[in-house]
Amino acid sequence: MHYPVISLTTDFGLRDPYVAEMKAVILSICPDATIVDITHEINKFNVRMGAFILASASPYFPERTIHVAVVDPGVGMRRKAVLIRTKRAFYVGPDNGVLALAAKNDGIEHIYEITSRKVMLSKISSTFHGRDIFAPVSAHLAKGKPPKQFGTEIRQIVTPAFATITKKKEVLIGEVLHIDGFGNIITNLRQKELEFIGIKGLLFARLKNAKLKLRIHKTYADAKAQEPLAVMGSHGFLEISINQGSAAEAFKAEISGEVAISSIGHHNEIFDSDNRKEASCQ
Repeated sequence: MHYPVISLTTDFGLRDPYVAEMKAVILSICPDATIVDITHEINKFNVRMGAFILASASPYFPERTIHVAVVDPGVGMRRKAVLIRTKRAFYVGPDNGVLALAAKNDGIEHIYEITSRKVMLSKISSTFHGRDIFAPVSAHLAKGKPPKQFGTEIRQIVTPAFATITKKKEVLIGEVLHIDGFGNIITNLRQKELEFIGIKGLLFARLKNAKLKLRIHKTYADAKAQEPLAVMGSHGFLEISINQGSAAEAFKAEISGEVAISSIGHHNEIFDSDNRKEASCQ
């Protein structure tokens, strides 16, 4: 029998035994499982960061990979434990938004609330569902147990603001999803959203502290040194950048800050609202 890959994404770090305990539980149930660590260095309790990292890495795994993500500040509380089946993979973890970006990008087909005690450890800690619920669930799934046997099918998962795009007239409203080590402002907007409002080579953007007119380039180096630009980054998210500079510093951007994007024909709808700092890249 072929056993899918199981990926792990957590904020546990590596100096404590938590990750090893999860792996031990998985291998005890499914010894032939292939376990891949995406990362265990998510900032503590940072669901947004966990969601971004998982959504960035998951498309490159084989089909039917089981992705386990545990960034769970609400462990032991009333949040659900869920199993999500998408068009190409499975996602297991707390229903707090950490799975939302990746699962929605894959195309959600079914969602199950994990309630069956048969797929959990016999003793369940109120503080370590990664080991006692999510690890054994992933192992049983890898062995071929049908998703329907894990619990009741439900219709929705928690969708936080960072996984939501809204449209007001011809303006897209998203968020700053991540700021990388180069100071690139990574938004939660993808190519399909930009195409939806007719954006091609040029866009207008409003951040909290800046209003920008940016040309969309294929690479950072297509712009002059220290020149602002927009680019579809390597993980498929729209980035606001400065070639060889930090856009986050220049425009005082913050994670979770609102980003408004419009096309050339509707820029007044976001440019005329206030007197924020302006930058231009023709």
